[in-house]
Parts: sequence; structure tokens; C-alpha cells
Amino acid sequence: MPAKGAFLASTAEVTADVIVAGAGVIGSAIAWRAATAGFGAVVVDPGADEAASLVAAGMLAPVSESAFGEDALLRLNLLALSRFPAFAAELEQACGQDIGLRREGTLAVAYDPGDLAALARMTAFRRSLGLDAEELDGRACRRLEPFLAPDVRGGVRCAGDWSVDNRRYLAALRAAMRAAGVRVVRGRVSEVRAADGRVSGVRLADGEVEAIDAAAVVVAAGCWSGAITGLAETVRNVIRPVKGQLLRLRTPGGMPPVLSHTVRATVRGAEVYLVPRADGEVIVGATSQERGYDRDVNAGAVHDLLRDAISVVPVVSELNLAETCAGLRPGTPDNGPVLGPAGPAGLLIATGHYRNGILLSAATADAVVAGLAGRGPAAEWEPFSPRRLTAGTGAR
Repeated sequence: MPAKGAFLASTAEVTADVIVAGAGVIGSAIAWRAATAGFGAVVVDPGADEAASLVAAGMLAPVSESAFGEDALLRLNLLALSRFPAFAAELEQACGQDIGLRREGTLAVAYDPGDLAALARMTAFRRSLGLDAEELDGRACRRLEPFLAPDVRGGVRCAGDWSVDNRRYLAALRAAMRAAGVRVVRGRVSEVRAADGRVSGVRLADGEVEAIDAAAVVVAAGCWSGAITGLAETVRNVIRPVKGQLLRLRTPGGMPPVLSHTVRATVRGAEVYLVPRADGEVIVGATSQERGYDRDVNAGAVHDLLRDAISVVPVVSELNLAETCAGLRPGTPDNGPVLGPAGPAGLLIATGHYRNGILLSAATADAVVAGLAGRGPAAEWEPFSPRRLTAGTGAR
């Protein structure tokens, strides 16, 4: 038997209770929790660092991410945030790694009177839903974040928003799943096999093995999920890639951290966010573009992100540009995730998390493991069943 976490040799015969397609935060969280629940789990992943999880700011922000007409998604995001602290503590204990969880909250600021009016409308909406949103004038904003530009007119503090270091979090999940006995096979699931209306395993493309047998399969392959045959066509046809570009900035040696809160801003109608890390790094993001599977970084996107970030926090111009990166979020027509049965018996899908993959990872793992055990997920997941895609309606 291979060592825990080792990639299996091409000649190995592989069987499992459950196969998870994808090793981003969603797939890794599912595999870890499935293993701790007693399921023999195998993860199949191409190992090409394609996961959207690697190109993320790590915001756990149900309040500042809430939007008009997405009440069901807000309820799900609030459930996910309530689950995250215990999940994170158990994860850190299981792998011995710090995931960089921060609880300072989000400070949303406005750069001009029009932006401030738009922020006030959104704040009134969020308060009508019972969310904690404290309005501040420009001076109070700068007391919280002294490096904010003097042009900032005012803002709102969302104390219920947190953040996590996305790359530390993904590394911790992968370490925990391997420590729990999850086997990892390099490759890409191309087909879910079935016999007599029930899952029998998967076939791989360009993998270390040609096929793996299992009684259950969870497709958590992000925007690539739709390429897997055997899934219901109604599901395959709606998952699409949404390109997001962001920057990673680092403070020069001897310079103190420039932010303590996540800062979101609207600058002349354009949205930008800056997310601090414990080591002084700042993530600036993010664009949202319908460009298919293009993962190139564009000069215009870098320019616009830096321009807007410097407008809000001028000292950003003194930070070092450590990395520019682009990732592909899995999008759906209503911006909500897709979780539940999606084909023959034993086939589950967990994808379409769009901008909320990090936040929803723990709650997704709970829901999928409940499904594997023959139980239903939490009620907040009901609007996000694949059934809504068949009906042609979206979550609200």
C-alpha cells in the first residue's frame, strides 16, 4: 500500500468508497471530511495548479458580498461563516498548520459623493436584512485605517466579515486529507461510469490509471466540471469559467503593514478590494471577465487594479509587486453553487461556487458528506439543488 498522500503508480489497481474529482478547496475539504467520516476516499486531480482557490483573496464576507435579489445565497453564506471557526480549528489541529484566519472585519469606503450614495443604498438594504453594518464618516474611516486617502468620503464597517489566507488554507486542507488516508491520483476525470442506473467509477484522461472503481463520485472540478461526461446535461451546460485577475503586493523590509482590515472601495464606479495578510502581504482584486478558459494576465487589468488601489490607499504605490495572477471561477446563471445528485445514483456535484468557494468550503463538505451518508443537507442548500437548473429557475 502506498504511503499516505503519495501519487499512485500507473500499474496500481484503485478502488474507493468515494472518488472526488478536483483538489481545490471544495474537493479537498470534501475528501478530508469524507475520510474522517469513515469513507475510503480517492481524489483525482491533474496537479496543474488550475484551482481557482490559488487565485483568490480568501474573503469570508457574507455581509459585504451580499447583493440585491440574492437572499437565498446570503442565507447560505451566513450558514457557511457560522460553520467556519470550528472547521478551521479542527483543520489546524489535524495538519499542524496556521491558515491565517483574520476577524477584523471589512471596511467598505466610498471615494466620491456618487459612490457614497450608492454605498448608503446598499447599507440600508443590508440593515433591512438584519446585517451588521456601521456607517462611518471619512475621519472615522481613517482612524481605523490611517493610510486611507484623504479623498475618502465615508464608509461602512462590516464586523461580521472575516478573511483567510487562501493558499495556506488550501495547503492545510490537502495536508489534512492526506493525513486522514485520502489517496491522490494525478489525472483528470473524463467520464463517470455507471451500470444499471448506479455509479460504478470513473475514467481518467491523461492519468496515472485508466479507471477507478467506486460506488460514489463527487464532481468538484470547478469550471471544468461540465467537461465530465455522465453528469446530467442540464448541469454540464450551465457551468462556465469566469476569469478573475488579482495582484499580490508585499511590504518592503522594515515597512509596517499598511492595513489591518479588508478594504473594499468603489472608485469612480469601479470596485476594488485590498485584503491584508499576517505577513504584511496585500491582495488586490479582482476583475470579472467572460473570456472562456483564458488565464493570461492583461496589462490593462493590472493597471486598473493598481490605479484604483492607489486612489484609496496611496501608500500601495510603495509596495513591491510580487505576483500577478489570473484564475477561472466556476460560474452559474444565478451566481449560486450547484450541490446535489446530478445523474445516476451515487453521483453528486459540488461546483459553481463562483466568488464564494473559500467561504462555502466547510459548509459544502458538510452537505456532501451528509449526502454520502444518505442524509439531507442543511435547509439553506435547498435552493441550490441541480433540480433548479432542470426547471430553468434560479435561486433567490
